[in-house]
Amino acid sequence: MIASTASLGEDHRNRPQVDPLAALRTPDDPPWDVYLTGTVFLDIIFTGLDSAPVRGTESWARGMGSSPGGVANMATALARLGLRTSLAAAFGDDHYGDYCWDALQTGEGIDLAPSRTVPGWHSPVTVSMAYEGERTMVSHGHEPPPEEPAPDCPPRARAAIASLTPGTRAPWIAQAASKGARVFADVGWDDTGAWDLASLADLAHCEAFLPNAQEAMRYTGTDCPRAAAHALTEHVPLAVVTLGAEGAYAVDRRTGETASVPAIAVQALDPTGAGDVFVAGFVTGTLAGWPLADRLAFAGLTAALSVQEFGGSLSAPGWCEIGAWWREVQSLDRQDPAALRRYAFLAGLVPEEETAQPWPLRRAVPTIGFRRSA
Repeated sequence: MIASTASLGEDHRNRPQVDPLAALRTPDDPPWDVYLTGTVFLDIIFTGLDSAPVRGTESWARGMGSSPGGVANMATALARLGLRTSLAAAFGDDHYGDYCWDALQTGEGIDLAPSRTVPGWHSPVTVSMAYEGERTMVSHGHEPPPEEPAPDCPPRARAAIASLTPGTRAPWIAQAASKGARVFADVGWDDTGAWDLASLADLAHCEAFLPNAQEAMRYTGTDCPRAAAHALTEHVPLAVVTLGAEGAYAVDRRTGETASVPAIAVQALDPTGAGDVFVAGFVTGTLAGWPLADRLAFAGLTAALSVQEFGGSLSAPGWCEIGAWWREVQSLDRQDPAALRRYAFLAGLVPEEETAQPWPLRRAVPTIGFRRSA
């Protein structure tokens, strides 16, 4: 396991210096690398709590941040890794909605052409409290308007990312797959308790499925995450099972490859959105054509860097941060040589320190904005 000490990133905006798909691009490419749709939340995150809040008492947090959340976590992570990202979402007709729109479109360069602001609809809000390596969330929002974007005809893209819901079909997933998009899917907890893979009808259109260990074992009826990953490949070509502190395991049915990569040891500030960042890193490596183990390692690295910052979307790392991490871990004494070799593929990807322009990322701050001085 590689140990890292840095909490990387400053508060600036710019564009990624690295295009991971540069060698693959042609004039006939789809306009977007990745398309996704979902609900954007305004996230308010409290960190530095010594314990869970206790009823009837007041708890003070040592840190606080605000940032776009929900599907914005994934969209931002993809954009910061250099993928051309298009998002369809409804935005509230309020200051929260304006802030989220500006943060995603202006701050991150995400295409919001399929998105819209809904008059009279307020932004959903989540308050997240991080403590003892875990988090507790409280959310509020009304049912999204019936016409909330989840279009039947999504734009052409190399890939699409979907969150599957048991018992529900999302027509846009089949549409995207029929246009050549490689669909990557995750899934939430099955509150019905059925855990029936047949209820995930859209899995048939997916190239990859990325559940966590508990979800994978419950859906397959196995008692081992690795066995669950193999069982899932009977339903989808590529299964990736995240194992928390133990890393991740993947099986590719088409090539027969398997890969297991341990987690990176970091001091976590806020785990919000780490799973989304993991998926974004894995999608990036897959579209770039990297070996399976490299994709897993990169996904785990991006997720590990993200938990050292506040918030979900604005905690996602960019290439300068990834490069800074790679240079730092090589400089530390007593690193495991085998672990360093696992990440050697970064040497040909990250910007050199001498030529890298700082990419100061926008980070979550306590308020959603200050008045401009005259």
